[in-house]
Amino acid sequence: MFSGIVEEVGIVRDVGPLEGGRRLRIGANGVLGDLKTGDSIAIDGVCQTVVEVDGGGFTVEAIGTTLSRTTFAGLKPGDRVNLERSLAFGARVGGHLVQGHVDAVGRVEAVVRRGEHVLLDVSLPEVVAEVTVLHGSIAINGVSLTVNALPAPDVAQVALIPYTWERTNLSGLVPGAGVNLEGDMLGRFVVNLMKRGTGDGV
Repeated sequence: MFSGIVEEVGIVRDVGPLEGGRRLRIGANGVLGDLKTGDSIAIDGVCQTVVEVDGGGFTVEAIGTTLSRTTFAGLKPGDRVNLERSLAFGARVGGHLVQGHVDAVGRVEAVVRRGEHVLLDVSLPEVVAEVTVLHGSIAINGVSLTVNALPAPDVAQVALIPYTWERTNLSGLVPGAGVNLEGDMLGRFVVNLMKRGTGDGV
């Protein structure tokens, strides 16, 4: 479980083939303090298991399912990725509860600067759109954000404050770019329950 508060922007150092997947080495500093093999870490909002840690970063192995549902298939050396270690019980949750289970890949529709902040419009696949509400929560590349507006049924707008813009890889987004989306966890459960109907015991 994560909070959507990015700790560090890492750099993809190496991408290697893996049967049915890819092996990714991520260069990092800040998250290495207590990181160890077997730990969970969110990379651009995707929960991965650390398989190796060295002085300059860590390695994960992304399976085929992950590659088909996230932006991982397109990662290449030099790409910047948002990093967050898993939550520790008893710690403050600054964002919202994020599972690191990406629902779908969305597309950036617009990036517009308004004064000190930036408005980011992102197209939402149906699985995310149906759990997205005005002023609700959404995770974009693992960043906890509040829905600022819904310009269309399948588009969400978020407002990025300077702090978020400067400390995440969202500052590198341009129209047409793909982003990992995780819809609001509570909304997901509610929609799923409603789709099952209202049988006995509900």
